Amino acid sequence: MENKGLLFIPDISGFTRFITEMEIEHSRYIIQELLEIIIDSNQLGLEVSEVEGDAILFYKFGDPPSTEAIYHQVEKMFCAFHRHLQAYEYRRFCQCKACLSAVNLSLKVITHYGEFTGYSVKSFQKLIGKDVIVAHQLLKNDIQQHEYWLATRNLIGDRPPDGLTDWIHWNKSAKDTEAGHIPFHYAQLSQLKNEIPHVPPPSLELKKKFICLSISREFDVHVKKLFFTTAHFEFRNQWLEGVKKIDEVDHFIPGIGSKHRCVLENEQTVLITSSFTYDPDTRISFSETEEKGAHAMYFILEPLGEFRSRLTLELYVPNRLMKFMFLLFMKRKMQGQLARSMDKLNDLMKGIILPVEF
Repeated sequence: MENKGLLFIPDISGFTRFITEMEIEHSRYIIQELLEIIIDSNQLGLEVSEVEGDAILFYKFGDPPSTEAIYHQVEKMFCAFHRHLQAYEYRRFCQCKACLSAVNLSLKVITHYGEFTGYSVKSFQKLIGKDVIVAHQLLKNDIQQHEYWLATRNLIGDRPPDGLTDWIHWNKSAKDTEAGHIPFHYAQLSQLKNEIPHVPPPSLELKKKFICLSISREFDVHVKKLFFTTAHFEFRNQWLEGVKKIDEVDHFIPGIGSKHRCVLENEQTVLITSSFTYDPDTRISFSETEEKGAHAMYFILEPLGEFRSRLTLELYVPNRLMKFMFLLFMKRKMQGQLARSMDKLNDLMKGIILPVEF
């Protein structure tokens, strides 16, 4: 049995290949995260042969695991995949096409049992054999939906077992390949996604807050362009006075709950992005709260016309004493800094090109 084993291929589908540099980069990172989640969900002791674009080729030599064990592996990967996408849909800031469509990604899993062997290329175990080709050819089939588990007759026999779940329904089909006629059964997995419980995110804003400062400025730009420039960290030190750099971002695409370190005049402060509402027709707002709750800055963006918008920056502290001290010693200085920052932001946006359909 040393040249026989299980071939297990989870495959992600649903991404359109976008044209802008930012969307290509964001789609690459989203897929990377999802592939890592799938690998981390491995509970059958599967080996990874290689990552093939949006898919992973897993294998395991020897007798096949039970159908029940394989189902539980499929279920674990599928649910982890969609829990991550649901959380990402809530926490994302970015409005590019890649980030907007991430929630619609789907996962299918191809499982097959057959003959193959491997050879090593440095640290990688490459697989060869006719059944490896068969498993890959089964990725292309006539199944309409793209959230299913496909199991060949080689793996589960002529009749798939009953009793795996209350809802699973098997369909029968086949594919003609160069290796011959390959019968298989498949079951839709969408019900699993529907049963994933919604977990409300923790509240990250100040429980009590007292406003210390509010400053507004109107700009001759669309509110989406204003949001793109203010929300993306790579632009922050180019307009917000006193910010030298932002680094140690814990997520490539910042969003609700993501952390970053803002270096302000040699003083390092960890900030947490803690709230976000997005409606470009009425109001966009997001906040950044200091890790220990010492203060929070709110960014409020409002459309005033097709190419006119307003930005309001508001500073809050958690108690009246801190507000009193701020008003006494810091308000005038910060008002001047923020006023100059608004001027810099206006100049910066003249050179900003908004991604298509952001």
